Amino acid sequence: MPIVHQESPTHSAHPAQDARAHFDNIANSTQADWETITRESHLYERAVGTRVLAHLKLLAGEYGGFPVDRLEHSLQCATLAHRDGRDVEYVVCALLHDIGDTLASFNHFDIAAAILQPFVSSENLWMVRQHGIFQGYYFFHQLGLDRNLRERFRDQPALFERTAEFCFKYDAPAFKPGFDTLPLAFFAPIVNEVFSQKPRSIYTAPG
Repeated sequence: MPIVHQESPTHSAHPAQDARAHFDNIANSTQADWETITRESHLYERAVGTRVLAHLKLLAGEYGGFPVDRLEHSLQCATLAHRDGRDVEYVVCALLHDIGDTLASFNHFDIAAAILQPFVSSENLWMVRQHGIFQGYYFFHQLGLDRNLRERFRDQPALFERTAEFCFKYDAPAFKPGFDTLPLAFFAPIVNEVFSQKPRSIYTAPG
């Protein structure tokens, strides 16, 4: 179901809680129905960051053979980026880059990119979407795969260097047992900050 992000209509009285539209076929919905949906959706929209954080916690305890669990890896990656002075959006991308591991083991980067797409810059989005290929430089050859798949992106030097740097400085070294990792609660405010911005979406009214 679409969540329409636009200013709620002005009403003289507070609407009833959990008000609902009256159609049984969306093709027959009215402007009044969509005023109701828009109004009632605001609290749900504002909690996107909270739901993202809750989903990220599902990575806890899942090692898959790695030296640290997947949540710890994500937190270490974000901690390294934060301590290196990266901006809020970049750090949130670092934190969420592997959030898709729970349901998309073979294309987790696509899930992370889909979650972040309405809220982050095109450069950061590209970095998240392609980080799997760039991270592969460090281990694909151990699996009989081509570690140089990232070379296909050499014709986009700025994006190439941005993503290669992300993997080299933050993603690749974020597997240290006993690392002084910042807790998830530390990052919660900036996650909510990023996800509270007006999204870029087909459901977002222009202006």
